[in-house]
Amino acid sequence: MSSASYSLHGPVAVITLDNPPVNGLGLAVRQAIVAGIDAAAADPAVQAVVLIGNERFFSGGADVREFGTPKAMQEPTLLTVIATVERSAKPVIAAISGVCMGGGLELALGCHFRIARSDATVALPEVKLGLLPGAGGTQRLPRVVGLETALNMIVSGAQVPAAQLKATALFDEVVDSELLPAALALANKVVQEGRGLPRVRDRKVNEPNAEAFLQFARNTVGAMSKHFPAPLKCLEAVAAAANKPFDEGQKIEREGFLALMQTPESRALRHVFAAERAASKISDVSADTPVRAIVKVGVIGAGTMGGGIAMNFLNAGIPVVMLETKAEALERGIGTIRKNYENSLKKGKLTQDKLDARMALLQPTLDYADLSDVDLVIEAVFEDMGVKQQVFEKLDSVCKPGAILASNTSTLDLNQIASFTKRPQDVVGLHFFSPANVMRLLEVVRGDATAQDVLATSMALAKTIKKQAVVSGVCDGFIGNRMVARYGQAAHDLIVAGALPQQVDKALEKFGFAMGPFRMGDLAGLDIGWAIRKRRNAENPAEAKPNVADALCEAGRFGQKTGSGWYRYIPGNRVAQPDPVVEEVIVAFRAAHGVTPRQISDEEIIERCVYALVNEGARIVEEGIAQRASDVDIVYLNGYGFPLHRGGPMLYADQVGLVNVERALKRFAAEPGADVAFWTPAALLSRLAAANETFN
Repeated sequence: MSSASYSLHGPVAVITLDNPPVNGLGLAVRQAIVAGIDAAAADPAVQAVVLIGNERFFSGGADVREFGTPKAMQEPTLLTVIATVERSAKPVIAAISGVCMGGGLELALGCHFRIARSDATVALPEVKLGLLPGAGGTQRLPRVVGLETALNMIVSGAQVPAAQLKATALFDEVVDSELLPAALALANKVVQEGRGLPRVRDRKVNEPNAEAFLQFARNTVGAMSKHFPAPLKCLEAVAAAANKPFDEGQKIEREGFLALMQTPESRALRHVFAAERAASKISDVSADTPVRAIVKVGVIGAGTMGGGIAMNFLNAGIPVVMLETKAEALERGIGTIRKNYENSLKKGKLTQDKLDARMALLQPTLDYADLSDVDLVIEAVFEDMGVKQQVFEKLDSVCKPGAILASNTSTLDLNQIASFTKRPQDVVGLHFFSPANVMRLLEVVRGDATAQDVLATSMALAKTIKKQAVVSGVCDGFIGNRMVARYGQAAHDLIVAGALPQQVDKALEKFGFAMGPFRMGDLAGLDIGWAIRKRRNAENPAEAKPNVADALCEAGRFGQKTGSGWYRYIPGNRVAQPDPVVEEVIVAFRAAHGVTPRQISDEEIIERCVYALVNEGARIVEEGIAQRASDVDIVYLNGYGFPLHRGGPMLYADQVGLVNVERALKRFAAEPGADVAFWTPAALLSRLAAANETFN
């Protein structure tokens, strides 16, 4: 059973936390710490106690497996554990290596002394879950590192190296040597020198200009935190440490913690935290599935997407063979990669040595034969099935047995692509989002024949290149682009009905989207959607629908890259300017289709666009394209700019109430001239609404 062990090293008792993977402070661990302190108190031979973790983790804080369960609040709570440590009649020394964060750092702050390895890191990251530290962190940390440093750490949640805090009262010693012997030596020294039982809570915050600094911080934090209440709550709790007695400050901290726990923003962030971890689990692929070694990667295509994909692997120290069909395109692609790295160099984010090392890993080629020894090859060529066929037939003939053949297709049938090879089990979709070297999302598309070890390898590789991977089944557009098509259709129908692009965009940006659908279309390029519509219309003529954007594309208005799309753009300026020409095109479209425009509210814009997303997300989950609703949320948060403080479309629907979402969809479907099939609630949505249940 994971808890903590108790052992004696001469006159020093050692309590070793043992709760993999991060030494979370679950109930069994908390009980074991209290039992260890009690055992040490009862043993007259014990003169001091050392509390230690392992090399990788002192403690990562609360045990996430107990979130939402009775164990989380069962005694001894973390507050009780810290009080027990603090009241110990024998000195307790926290010995910190690896990561010490959240409740782990609060526990260490409750100890009488602290020693750390110089490569350890400390943090109070609760703000990232929409919370504040709830076990004294906002009160104790300012007392040992100062007001400004503590506030920066708590409001950002960032990890800070122990070496950086060496000069503060947080640590009594920072060492490079083996930690346990150093901690035992400190414990013996503390006893021999009679240092007593100093408590952090008894210290004062030493900041002569505290109020002026705090007022400046309020203005800064308020401007930066926007939709999130936690940063300002953190600030007020830290302010209490500076101007109130410890117990009063801790009361303010606790009240702030409990208030934040009830906010939709915290619920959203906690949902995202759990959803990101759940996304890595594939129901029928066990965690111990062997993975294939990826030592060398091939990328086909040196354009914007291919170059961005290549950079992910170069950044991770993995050699890349980049293939193009023409020397000019290859040289241009290499130049773009180098320019991107040089921009990072100018910003101080990269050193010249690292730039040179990354470029040295890149092998440009015009010859498919140079891909014969790669372990993985990713094609990033034109989104056309005929082009994909040529590429995969060639890869099948030149790549070694066991090499993974991946497509970056965003909409095409991966099963058909796999059929172009004699090894469909080795084919997988790796759908990167543009710009691929920046965007965090990676859709891992599972074909009917994709082998389990190929999936396991893809998910592991995503972590290596710092991507958030989500598994998708095969359908037109997979998870993200299938949903965005519905979102775009809802937005399009709103401008036909009476809105204008700028009204739709502003309403959705006010809701929290990073960018409205029409600005997003201009950024991505309207010709991309045009090509997809033409393909779909050719495949399903009966489902073809006229689209205002077709008229814009026919006029050469493809968005920012041509200076005009749904908006117009001044050269050298990406600010979208409403264009009377677009309004004329929309008015003509309405007239041609017998539409009398009406007034449309911002509320209706949000309902139609977001509920269209939710409804399609429900269908995707029901069909098994996504494993779980939270995977849909992760895709939309990381790939499409859905507001983080709302937790994704499916969680947003949960918070609105699925009954209310279903009623709105039925209302839209019942309107005269409505696309009934589009607005009919998904069976999963109706089923959950009837049972008063939620997606998550």
